[in-house]
Amino acid sequence: MVDETGGHTGRGSVLLLLHGMGTTGDVWLPWAPYLERHWPGRWLAPDLAGHGWAPPLPSYSFAGLARQVARALAPDDRLVVLGHSLGGVVGLALAARDAGAPVDAVVGLGIKALWSPTELTRAAEVAARPVSWFATRTEAARRYLRVAGLTGLVAPDHPVVEAGLRQVDGRWRLAMDPAAFAVGEPDLAALLAATDVPVVLARGENDPMVTDEQLKEYGVPVATLPGLGHNAHVEDPAAVLALLDPYR
Repeated sequence: MVDETGGHTGRGSVLLLLHGMGTTGDVWLPWAPYLERHWPGRWLAPDLAGHGWAPPLPSYSFAGLARQVARALAPDDRLVVLGHSLGGVVGLALAARDAGAPVDAVVGLGIKALWSPTELTRAAEVAARPVSWFATRTEAARRYLRVAGLTGLVAPDHPVVEAGLRQVDGRWRLAMDPAAFAVGEPDLAALLAATDVPVVLARGENDPMVTDEQLKEYGVPVATLPGLGHNAHVEDPAAVLALLDPYR
């Protein structure tokens, strides 16, 4: 888990940054200079269960992932959650009335709202496969960037990639449990009905995984980020961080 204290002395909420499927909390490290200037307090960027250094779960659910995050929080933290894709759904689960977590607001970025039967079947098939091993770091890094959706956005030798790989006995693998792909389709309507906190659903204008029309069906504010794609938080941290201005 990345846990940083900002240089400001404000008493604002703790910012909880939740990564998407396949990556790790280190994907938020390039945000550090922006947060130093614009977020008045602490921020946390944990690895979700089965990713990075976080232990796997026996089986994966959005509520189970949220419980794993909640266990690492301090009792007096008040949270503003920014979650990308899978992390956005986990943020909504964390904000549920019966979850007992001190969440003040959630911004969900790039959440895939609708899944076809074919997509769900494909995800289940990937989840059932054994761990893939690679002879070289180069091969493993190429696979990590593809799985995380970061190809062309992050260099293979970047620390973000290093956090997503593990070397064991001269071979390389991704630092994630493939079974996490079986988490399934989020019931966004139910998740939103289960929370009382403000929620914003955001997407990059060019994100192929979700449309404005799909998000507007849920009756909460929708923000579209011009010119950005699914990994808008990697492409333009400042633009995504601006979504948090009301909650500083």
